[in-house]
Amino acid sequence: MISNNYRLQFITHYSEKYTYIDSARMALEGGCRWIQLRMKDTDTSLVEDTAIVIQKMCKDYGATFIVDDHVLLAKKINADGVHLGKNDMPIAEARKALGNSFIIGGTVNSFEDILNTLQSVTPDYFGCGPFRFTATKKNLAPILGCEGYQAIVEKMKNMNINIPLIGIGGIEKSDIPMLLESGLTGIALSSSILKACNPIKEMRDIVKMMYKEREITN
Repeated sequence: MISNNYRLQFITHYSEKYTYIDSARMALEGGCRWIQLRMKDTDTSLVEDTAIVIQKMCKDYGATFIVDDHVLLAKKINADGVHLGKNDMPIAEARKALGNSFIIGGTVNSFEDILNTLQSVTPDYFGCGPFRFTATKKNLAPILGCEGYQAIVEKMKNMNINIPLIGIGGIEKSDIPMLLESGLTGIALSSSILKACNPIKEMRDIVKMMYKEREITN
């Protein structure tokens, strides 16, 4: 079952300065409680080794741990769930493999993608984007912007589709207020955190922005 952590998600990334594990650790120290391990074009054994380390950190912080793409790995290590891109295993097939206890999220780029997905299965959330250009994603879909999100949210409301919609793709701290005003349920961040002078403080500031009523205690 999906937790309340989903409103602010961090997708692991790397840079010359930070590893995937570093990125997850800093997001957790900053107060984020939803980590998605995304390691494209990487040997499966390395993904598993990294997943085990980050999963342990997530457990220590009480955070939700999601594995991108690797359905069988998520099942093997008993991660909280998986996130599936449009070119990954179909969500319906993943649900059969994992059962109902795992969180399954799916990538969409349009309202039509949402309708197409719902013909066969209901995911726990949709990751919708990109908001703007992002270098972390190959074969980028058309950019949505706030107006695109508003249109999708309105269509979902009109059809009584009540599935969390998470904005993704090139989102920075200054974008968050207007994105939440657009009707998005939450946001996912990645490289913008690592580019900050102090990634932990950057995440902490964002957590305070989104959860003003909650104090960060670590």
